[in-house]
Amino acid sequence: MPRSRFPVLTATAMASALVGCAGTPTSTERQARSDLESVRSMYRPGDAEPTLTTLTAQSTIADYLRYAMLNSPRVEAAYYAWASSVERITPARSLPDPRLTFEADIADVLDAVMPGLMLDLPGPGKLRAAGDVAAAEARVGYFGFESEVLAAAYATKSAYIRLHFLNDTIRVQREAFVLLGDVESQAQQQVGAARGTIQDVLRAQIERDQLSNQIANLEDSRSVLEAEFRAALGHAPDESSVPIPTTFEVGTSPSSADAVLALASERNPVLRRMEADVRRGEAMLDLARTSRVPDFTVGIEADVKANPIMWRPTASMTLPIWRDKIAAEIAAAQAEKQSAEARLSAEQIAIAAELASMLYMYRESGRNAALFGSTLLPKAQQSLDAARSGYASGRSSFLDVIDAQRRLLEFELSAIEARTQQELSIASISLVIAGAAPDGAPVLPVNPPRASQPTELKEARP
Repeated sequence: MPRSRFPVLTATAMASALVGCAGTPTSTERQARSDLESVRSMYRPGDAEPTLTTLTAQSTIADYLRYAMLNSPRVEAAYYAWASSVERITPARSLPDPRLTFEADIADVLDAVMPGLMLDLPGPGKLRAAGDVAAAEARVGYFGFESEVLAAAYATKSAYIRLHFLNDTIRVQREAFVLLGDVESQAQQQVGAARGTIQDVLRAQIERDQLSNQIANLEDSRSVLEAEFRAALGHAPDESSVPIPTTFEVGTSPSSADAVLALASERNPVLRRMEADVRRGEAMLDLARTSRVPDFTVGIEADVKANPIMWRPTASMTLPIWRDKIAAEIAAAQAEKQSAEARLSAEQIAIAAELASMLYMYRESGRNAALFGSTLLPKAQQSLDAARSGYASGRSSFLDVIDAQRRLLEFELSAIEARTQQELSIASISLVIAGAAPDGAPVLPVNPPRASQPTELKEARP
């Protein structure tokens, strides 16, 4: 074999020996990939979109929530962002690519030909620490995905609640419109019997015209809420094939403040994302500390012109002598970790305060709904009946009738608003604060936090 072919064959043999090499996954990488596979089996089985439930106008709210969580583009974007962060763990914990080298000594003729192979070896612990940082970032990405899942569920539930009570509002307004028609007829009868004035008829007509305009505005606003509802389901606002539910399911009353806070400390994805960010800060601190450790380069060259072939091993090592730079890297990582801990503490306080506010809103709206339903509405109806009877007999004025009608309508609308706020507060406590994922949500099961994790929420007393 001609000696001129030796360099090519030697380099080829070195490269071939490295083909198919694979690194060793860290424990954090294996866990991240296991989590991704668990979610993928629910959310994108076989990397294909899941089979969605066929919705009908009689479908349960659970069906709608499941549909929204699996079909929302925002959830999909968060899922692939998380999947991308999981894949970045492998490059982070892997060795740098080897380098093929080539040297030659040339004077009047080619004196030496030296192909070689060089390998960079980060100092002990550096690759593991870099992999742990990437795994912690992937964990942060997962809770971003889970937050989007719950946000899709809440957006659907919120639009569902407001749509239902908008229909109730329109119904009440229409009933009031019909009632004003009867009042107008009564006023015309009184004018015909010379016991009333044309002003009474005009007042009734003015009230009806105003109410007719309000009904038109409410009817128009329904299209906005329907578009919002369809958008929450992951469809275009004008997608008419998505049915609007015709039934309504009342939410379950929330637990005590202590019970909800306990659930939030375990489930709330915003808190858990911030806890994961603290873990990321700890991993970054570990990585910064490895800057004290030198890196190595090893290699070997072969002079294939020599006879016999001469082998030249080489090695080098970095010298981490700039102590101020190392100290700054460690200090920066320590500050980032402390910042993450402070953000977590601030979010814990904010969630406790938000819970107190939502529980107050729930109790307040419940009291208001009970007051209107059991006390004020019956009395307002009696007042209107008495005013109309008195107007027919001449014992009361038409203004008494109009005032009683307005008061009845005001109480009916206030009762609807109270029930709306009560249902919205229930949804917010369950989905936004407690982070309780609905059935069928493509999320990981909740694992109790480690004892070292700062997950205790600031205590709140509503």
